[in-house]
Amino acid sequence: MAGAVTLVSPVLSVESASAAALTKAERDRMTPDDIIQAMKLGNERFRRGQRTRQEEYLAQQRASAKGQYPAAVILSCIDSRAPAEMIMDLGIGDVFNARVAGNIANDDILGSIEFACQVAGAKVILVMGHTACGAIKGAIDRVQLGNLTGLLAKIQPAVDATSYQGERSAKNYAFVDAVARKNVELTMAEIHSRSAVIGALETKGTVKIAGAMYNLETAEVGFFPTASKQ
Repeated sequence: MAGAVTLVSPVLSVESASAAALTKAERDRMTPDDIIQAMKLGNERFRRGQRTRQEEYLAQQRASAKGQYPAAVILSCIDSRAPAEMIMDLGIGDVFNARVAGNIANDDILGSIEFACQVAGAKVILVMGHTACGAIKGAIDRVQLGNLTGLLAKIQPAVDATSYQGERSAKNYAFVDAVARKNVELTMAEIHSRSAVIGALETKGTVKIAGAMYNLETAEVGFFPTASKQ
C-alpha cells in the first residue's frame, strides 16, 4: 500500500530516497483526491507500525527551511492524543495544521485556511474530529469557564443538531462521538459558507473540503464518504 503513494507523490511516501519536504512541482502535480489518498495510506502505515516518514524529520527540516509547499491544511482538535501529522505519517512541510479545542472555525482560523489555500497553494482542507472529545463533552454539559465558555458555545449547534436515540449526556460516549461527527460536518459547511475565497477555489476544483474522525482506541482516521461542497 505504501508503494501506491509513490505514484501520487514520492515525498509523501516512505519510498522516497531523500525523504525531503514537498517541492512546488511535486505539490502542484497532486490532485486533492491524491492528497487525501496519501493521508489514508499514511494512517494505515501508522496503524500497522510500519516504517514511517517520521524517521527522517531532520532531512525534512533541512529541505523545507528555505520554503514550504504544503499540500493540505488540517483543522483538528488540541487533544494531545491526536497529533495529525503523526497519525497520518506526514512529514515536516507536508501540511499546515491549525489546532483548536473542538476543531471549530472562527474568524482567525478561517483567515489561516484562506492563507493556506489561496496564498500558499494547499489543495485539501481536512476537518478532523476525534472520539471521546473533551470539548464536545463540555459543550454537551454547557460548561462555563472563562474564555472557554464562548468557544464551547460554537459547538452547541452540533449538540442541538445531532439526532440520537438514547441518553444525550457527556457520560454516553456514543452520543459524544455522534456530536463530534456532526460538529465536523457543520464546521465543513461553515468553512464553505463563510469564506468566499474558499468557495471560489472549490468551484474551480482546485480545493476540496474533507472531513474525518480519529478513533483514539483503534488509531484509525475514518474519512467521510463524500468530501466537499455542503
